[in-house]
Amino acid sequence: MTEQAANEDKKSRTEEFKVDGGELINKVKELLHEGNIRRIILKDEQGKTFLEVPLTVGIVGVALVPVLAALGTIAALVSKMTIVVEKAGD
Repeated sequence: MTEQAANEDKKSRTEEFKVDGGELINKVKELLHEGNIRRIILKDEQGKTFLEVPLTVGIVGVALVPVLAALGTIAALVSKMTIVVEKAGD
């Protein structure tokens, strides 16, 4: 691991949220609105990674449409998900 990558790991933190499929899109929108998110990882009930979305500082509006469409499809297929959010440290 490079020194820069090690420093970035120290500056980030993760949070987990368990949601039902119908709540998935609303929770992701809420989290995106809060800001400081580097990555969103969706896991199924068994803990397997379903989708991993890296986010950059400049991602806004139209760029999120395909991500939200994918989340809508996933929400229709899965009853419970865990959202793992990697946030930039303060």
